[in-house]
Amino acid sequence: MIRGLCSAALVLCFALPARAQDRSAYLHIVRPGETLAAIAQRYYGDPRRESVLVAENGLTSQGGAAIVVGLRLAIPWVTYHVVQPGETWAAVATEHYGDPRRVSALVEANPQVSSNQPDEGAELLIPYPLRHVARQGDTMRRVAQLYYDDQGEAQSLMRFNSLRRQRLSRGQIVLVPLADLLLSDEGRQLIAEASGEQVTGGEVRDLQSRINDQLPALHQHVRRARYTEAVALGNRLLGSGQLTSNQIVTIQRELAVAYVALDRRDMAIEAFIAALDRQPDLLLDSRLTSPVVLAILEEARGVRDERQAAAGADAGADGGAEDAGVAEPE
Repeated sequence: MIRGLCSAALVLCFALPARAQDRSAYLHIVRPGETLAAIAQRYYGDPRRESVLVAENGLTSQGGAAIVVGLRLAIPWVTYHVVQPGETWAAVATEHYGDPRRVSALVEANPQVSSNQPDEGAELLIPYPLRHVARQGDTMRRVAQLYYDDQGEAQSLMRFNSLRRQRLSRGQIVLVPLADLLLSDEGRQLIAEASGEQVTGGEVRDLQSRINDQLPALHQHVRRARYTEAVALGNRLLGSGQLTSNQIVTIQRELAVAYVALDRRDMAIEAFIAALDRQPDLLLDSRLTSPVVLAILEEARGVRDERQAAAGADAGADGGAEDAGVAEPE
């Protein structure tokens, strides 16, 4: 069994990049009377997740995957990634999976984010890449059934592993991205008590998903001339916390239109400037937008350009003053 654990660790090192090898994991020490199903129930709230523990720890599933007291079991779970400026799906896939072609698992796990390119500031769920070692007669359909309870996921698995055949060779490594490998409340508490550190991640993603759900209501308020309600909702959403760049642009754009209708030109300009800070090439559909709103958008663009020019001039002047005050060594 120990030999199996060592072999599994070596295989994982070759299969994934360094970042993926450092993914969150916790070592559980088996106690008297514990079974894999019971351990899976405690950490994941689902005894069927024992198959994950078997694969992650290089155990054999034959004969009920017997474990012994004192054995250290790695408990894996999903991680999260906050999108940085200019980052692409391919870059995130390369960082976490070592291959830009594995973007499909990321896109499917994060339906709240644009499938074109991830939005700056978005918190992405990174499915855990479980390593499955194929046994004699294994197929991709069987692997999909084992971990997803759905043989139809075999095609997605084949795409993630760049495979063309269903049938697997004995000992062949297949990476299985698990987007739902979440810790239960009990699991989080057990790890926090043992390690002294709280398991975090996912809170921002949940918040951003809730904000996405409310954006249509904000648009409807503006569309139906409920401008006071739009201002109240828009500002509440802005104060919610860590929004994505696109969410900020959308909210500020709707607020600007509402402010124009409420005859608050000054606040409309500031709202448009906040949107332009995130999306400098922001444009509105001239067929659906009031000429007054279009004019204020262009005015806001001009004000923003003037502010940036003034800030650049001030920075240059400050730098020149500092240079002037530095004496050359003799």
